Amino acid sequence: MARKIGSRYTAHQILGRGSAGTVWLGEGPEGPVAIKLLREDLASDQELVGRFVQERTALLGLEHPRVVAVRDLVVDGNDLALVMDLVRGTDLRSRLDRERRLAPAAAVAIVADVAEGLAAAHAAGVVHRDVKPENILLDMEGPLGPGGAHPALLTDFGVAKLIDTPRRTRTNRIIGTPDYLAPEIVEGLPPRAAVDIYALATVLYELLAGFTPFGGGHPGAVLRRHVTETVVPLPGIPDELWQLIVQCLAKAPASRLRASELAARLHELAPLVAHMPPLEVDEPGAEPSSEPYEDDPYPTLPDGPRRAAVPLVPGSSADSSRDTHTSMRVPGPDELSGGPLGTARAPRAAGQRRPGSARNRSSAVRRRRLALSVAGAALVVAVGVGGWFAVGGDEAEAPPQDSRQSAPETAP
Repeated sequence: MARKIGSRYTAHQILGRGSAGTVWLGEGPEGPVAIKLLREDLASDQELVGRFVQERTALLGLEHPRVVAVRDLVVDGNDLALVMDLVRGTDLRSRLDRERRLAPAAAVAIVADVAEGLAAAHAAGVVHRDVKPENILLDMEGPLGPGGAHPALLTDFGVAKLIDTPRRTRTNRIIGTPDYLAPEIVEGLPPRAAVDIYALATVLYELLAGFTPFGGGHPGAVLRRHVTETVVPLPGIPDELWQLIVQCLAKAPASRLRASELAARLHELAPLVAHMPPLEVDEPGAEPSSEPYEDDPYPTLPDGPRRAAVPLVPGSSADSSRDTHTSMRVPGPDELSGGPLGTARAPRAAGQRRPGSARNRSSAVRRRRLALSVAGAALVVAVGVGGWFAVGGDEAEAPPQDSRQSAPETAP
């Protein structure tokens, strides 16, 4: 049933539900739009509403071909909504779910697009804070680029910052998606533009390898790896591309490239990967922690692209088993000190035996994982909705559809 959103918009059809609210296919004065209607309990939070209004100028002024534009912010009674461009396509997570990993040419082209969007955002003083495949949309109406990549756009600007209000997340807790969190966020420092570069480099690694460099297992262990461990080289990619990834995954924020520099370097490297097939590497097998988690009510989560989760916002239901946000206390310095057992999960060439396996012990030493004593972690889940996309990240209602499928057209 249609409902009015403010005086200018009508919401016709639900595209997805998530912890922060509901995304609708809507109609505005200039045609179809996507309307992200926040939950009523969020809309009734006066601190959040004030922050929402403060962000209005920055979000409305962010215009770039690689960014899903926010067209309006509506505050009307119990309604708090973001009105955005409607993108016909799918999200990058859905493509990864189908293909597991991409050809290097496609991966480089997609990440270069996103880096261009981030450069515009950072120049406007906007930090995304939640760059990940769920928040990268592929415009199926755009021209095919290198490796069969459709134009990529970054969405969900401002959502992480809105949720991360002092009343909803205490000062000693962090908000984000564990696999993509920069070390300085884990250490409790305020997020600046460099956190987006770290997250985007993690996405590039994932597109090439099929898994993230520090992911797998309990969220607390993932956070600790970001701070203490070094990324292990991916076999089969040009050294110039690998050095670029390493620089953008540097622990020190000042050592990372700026978004504009990253985009330019990726365009320069595109010819090196133009005809490369997808890499053939095996994901590292899960290793048990060296010590148990003390007083940990949450079991260790298995490796893999999907993990069970509970919602970030109290009272909301988990819509799928995909991670989006974790609310977790900041680990203390002693918990992040590292040690001789700390090591990132090492990718292997396809068919290579896992180090430490019974058949390979004579030639390798088992790598053991560090344990992290953490308080409980609350996860939010998300699934992309194929066909029409307005925002990525935390909005979902149906399983991802084939990217070639279009949503039904809306009457003008």
